[in-house]
Amino acid sequence: MARQTPLSLRRRLMLQLLALAAVLAILLYIIVRTVAGDAARETLDGVLGAATLAIADELRGGDGGLTIDLPHEAFAILGSISEDRIFYRILTQGGTLTGYDDLPPPPEEAGRAGLSQPYFYTLPYRDTEVRIAALQRTVLVQDRPMPVTVMVAQTRSGQEAVAAQVANRAAALGLGVFVLAAVLSLITTSSALRPIDRLAEAVGRRGPRDLRAVDHPTPAELVPLVLALNGFIARLRAALSRTETFITEAAHHIRTPLATVRARAEIALRRAETEEARETLRAVIRAVEESARSASQLLDHATVVYRTDRQARAPVDLPALLAGLERSFGPTAELKDLTLITRAEALPPIPGDRLLIEAALRNLMDNAVKYSPPESDITLSLTTENEMACVSVRDRGRGLSGSDQSSLTRRFGRGENVGDIVGSGLGLTIVEEVAAAHGGRFSIEEREGGGTCAALYLPLV
Repeated sequence: MARQTPLSLRRRLMLQLLALAAVLAILLYIIVRTVAGDAARETLDGVLGAATLAIADELRGGDGGLTIDLPHEAFAILGSISEDRIFYRILTQGGTLTGYDDLPPPPEEAGRAGLSQPYFYTLPYRDTEVRIAALQRTVLVQDRPMPVTVMVAQTRSGQEAVAAQVANRAAALGLGVFVLAAVLSLITTSSALRPIDRLAEAVGRRGPRDLRAVDHPTPAELVPLVLALNGFIARLRAALSRTETFITEAAHHIRTPLATVRARAEIALRRAETEEARETLRAVIRAVEESARSASQLLDHATVVYRTDRQARAPVDLPALLAGLERSFGPTAELKDLTLITRAEALPPIPGDRLLIEAALRNLMDNAVKYSPPESDITLSLTTENEMACVSVRDRGRGLSGSDQSSLTRRFGRGENVGDIVGSGLGLTIVEEVAAAHGGRFSIEEREGGGTCAALYLPLV
């Protein structure tokens, strides 16, 4: 199954805010360009209309006919705004009085509505597009009213230039707004998610044994999450308590009956009268011993797994711990005529879980005693190497018979040369897990001349 990429609330919120900022920037660009374009068109139309009115005001009638004195000021005003070309036409019932004959007149519906005020329209003219203002006046000529239409046109290059300039400024304004919104979005996102970061930091600072309810101040939106987390912590605390109780009770209810069975079997062995009965009792004793050893290591392994994340760390006196192991394994070693040799440097206490370290060293010593031949030596040493305490156990036992460390430390993994000896295959697994839990390491290798050297490395600080 493909691994799903974790959902990032920060990225999701940031993208949504940026998308909103982009939409607002585009809307701002469209609004500014539209409003500014309309304002520029209205301004140019106002100037064009004023020029048309100025020309219309110069119309004169009389008995001699219709006359007009074109005001140059009107054309000068139009020319001062832009470099556009200017066209005009004065149209009477008799035809064009002056100007460009082909300048298009206003549409008929505009004439029917009346042209007392300038009427604006846009049409193509001479391979370009022009804006035309048309105005109609009635002048008395020979005592008869004569309608006269004044038209002034101007190309739209200036208006387009103004529109382009406004568009550029609108684009720059929109881009500026987007950049500002992006910065504000980043700040807003960080501010909105800061309570989550603080909650995660508060929970992350807790030690492995700290199973108190979370009471860190949180926003109302995170209260359901905190309540669910506290519920999970309560259930986890109860489950761990039940596990610890089970391990303790199992150790008592398994080891004690097995010890009783073995004691009674040994008594029966001494009282047995036939070889067949003695052989049967020996098989029972071996089975009980194997069961007791397996149960003991299974419980030790369960204890290690349970305490790995809930270590009771305290200063551990390694020299004193080794001395205790020597006393504990002394009687068993004497039964096999083994000599225990302890060489320990004077070291200050190291931080660790005494129960876990003792379990690891007890398994190393148990393997050394179990696999060593009679009348051989077992050396238990304590030295320092590379700012780490090294506890090594050397024996002259059967060795590794070519097995590598990974196969020997695997759960229930055993060497090929120890099938005739009782064992569960968990001893070295326990040692390696204890080393990993303390930030150390474990190594086991063949010794020159036979036997093995198992070393547990633990940090000094």
